[in-house]
Amino acid sequence: MQQEIRNIAIIAHVDHGKTTLVDALLKQSHVFRANQQVGEFIMDSNPLERERGITILAKNTAVTYKGVKINIIDTPGHADFSGEVERVINMADGCLLVVDAVDGPMPQTRYVLKKALAAGLKPVVVINKVDRPNARIQEVVSLVQDLFLELATDAEQLDFPILYASARLGSAVADLNAEPRDMEPLFEAILHKVPPPSSDKGAPLQILVAALDYDNHLGQIAIGRISRGTISLGDPVVRIDREGQQSIYKIERLCVFQGLERQEVQQATAGEIVAVAGVEQVSIGDTIASVQFPEALPLIVIDEPTVRIVLGVNTSPFAGREGHTSQSRQLHARLLRELQTNVSLRVQETDTASEFQVSGRGELHLAILIETMRREGYEFQVSKPEAVLKERDGVTLEPYELLIIDTREEFIGPLSENLAPRQAKMADMRYDDQGNAHLEFKLPTRGLIGFNSYFARVTRGNGVMNSQFLDFEPFQGEVRSTRSGAMVASEAGVAVTYGLNNAQGRGITFIEPGTQVYEGMVVGLQARDDDMVVNVCKEKKQTNMRSSTADISVRLTPAISMSLEECLDFIEADELLEVTPQSLRLRKKVLGSDDRYRLSRNKARAPAER
Repeated sequence: MQQEIRNIAIIAHVDHGKTTLVDALLKQSHVFRANQQVGEFIMDSNPLERERGITILAKNTAVTYKGVKINIIDTPGHADFSGEVERVINMADGCLLVVDAVDGPMPQTRYVLKKALAAGLKPVVVINKVDRPNARIQEVVSLVQDLFLELATDAEQLDFPILYASARLGSAVADLNAEPRDMEPLFEAILHKVPPPSSDKGAPLQILVAALDYDNHLGQIAIGRISRGTISLGDPVVRIDREGQQSIYKIERLCVFQGLERQEVQQATAGEIVAVAGVEQVSIGDTIASVQFPEALPLIVIDEPTVRIVLGVNTSPFAGREGHTSQSRQLHARLLRELQTNVSLRVQETDTASEFQVSGRGELHLAILIETMRREGYEFQVSKPEAVLKERDGVTLEPYELLIIDTREEFIGPLSENLAPRQAKMADMRYDDQGNAHLEFKLPTRGLIGFNSYFARVTRGNGVMNSQFLDFEPFQGEVRSTRSGAMVASEAGVAVTYGLNNAQGRGITFIEPGTQVYEGMVVGLQARDDDMVVNVCKEKKQTNMRSSTADISVRLTPAISMSLEECLDFIEADELLEVTPQSLRLRKKVLGSDDRYRLSRNKARAPAER
């Protein structure tokens, strides 16, 4: 007898507790041994996910409650990884919408709920973190109901259960007056409110590939839900790609999900989420179908990228010292491999054979790709992120976003002053009685590039910012840079205390004594708008009057160390970020100071000649 199934996706804004909620469901469904140490954030197995505390990749797991198998899909909450939500949401019949009891609905809450309702998923709302002292439960419930009224496309979607949970404590209740014990009320809501898969087990096979994995022994593994029909080990199947091309393969391994493991089975029927091996060169969005009736399912629709960079071969004097000497064909092959699983990414060749244009959903989306490649041993260089522009009816369009800021009142002035040259227009501003302010700005995506690091520095941790993509609107002209000029190394060598001390008299530095530098490397930031050439390798002249302890009293200000995202925010259009497994170096595109001077003089002369 076929086991009864429920397929649910867990969706929410970042840091509202999705992964912690999955932890609680796994632990209370007896997936682990009684004495097994499993820790927290069990589903965040990727090292980058654990380091950053966010979910990057959507993942599958399954638990059993009262004889019913519940397939759970944990999705990312950050807007930059919403492509992960779009590609896996078709595998579910229902969704758990997790909302923070303090923050309430946030930009990504709206986005993922809109996608879930459009896909026809049955929602179950979980108000999480109700144990927090400043929880505003009734107000958040009211805001969630308003959000459903705004986004629902069907009257039935307004009939949703609300549960109140503390994923950290592992408890949920359907009534706030009830005593919280465990997650049983949530399990019951899933069983009774999420419908079982409605599929025809006797029809010809159809599976839409929604995720990919790789095994050293089995090769590529395709993951998807069986839309109809039955699949058995050893069956011949047809892979139908996005262009409609068909290829025949044999199912060599068939697995279903159980806990954190994949369980091998001989057969699976419609409604089950399966992982199959043996179908080669498969991509996300392909259909695995019956050989007798090869019918393709509708393609997965993914929203367009909004930010792009140019990624190319490392051309710095230090190329090849710290990583693989990555040639253009190696970089291109790696980027094409990323396209197989990263459906929101776009890669295009440029006029230069050694450079590729890479487009994604945001700076963080691209930064994760860069960090992943860096850890794999690649070294390369990337340009300043810029917005993706479109042409429609002869009009140039650019992406616009809604920026939402929650901070203290005293930071409103500096933030508004910095956003003004970024073409930001204030849409809303509200205060509360505790000195907190809620600000909303509409601005082009170009204006957001570089703002995150400024926001963190100015608010000193007393603020939260989120953004939501709105639409493509007409291009409104250039966004003025708010960054001052860079201090650029004038010669190659090793940075010394004397040279850095002279540089710090003009601004802040990014390197410590003993750092290898080359001509054209950005080593600091000065107060003026134009760039300054400095010699950080300059040593103090030897004299007869010099004491052996003369330099001991020199105390340098600690160098500013920037993360990958901060480096991407920092660089200007004439600069590059050199990325290696060991270092992040800021540099000018044109390394020689004389060459840069001639280039700027020619640019200044060109308008006058025209």
